[in-house]
Amino acid sequence: QVQLVESGGSLVQPGGSLKLSCAATGSIPSITTMGWYRQAPGKQRELVAVVFSSGDTNYAASVKGRFTVSRDNAKTTAYLQMNSLKPEDTAVYYCYARDSSLRADCWGQGTQVTVSS
Repeated sequence: QVQLVESGGSLVQPGGSLKLSCAATGSIPSITTMGWYRQAPGKQRELVAVVFSSGDTNYAASVKGRFTVSRDNAKTTAYLQMNSLKPEDTAVYYCYARDSSLRADCWGQGTQVTVSS
């Protein structure tokens, strides 16, 4: 099974930048898609950005052009580079991975990102 651990969440001012990391351990070869979701207070968890095993990416409209999702060649770490941050980006950010062998969605514990002056 795949385990995910996020890091990099912090308090940042509007217009600032932040980079999140997600380290995967366990059944690495079975990981296909990796990426990020977020959940703001009182709202449902939503897609932020994902990168598929092909290297293709998918972004939420609200972050396109500001955020960049990537993963290393070993496919053990995913990143989310966030630029031009806005207060509405404040949320708990969760790392996501698809375990193709177990046909299961895997989640990290979440990391808090707060955008405020």
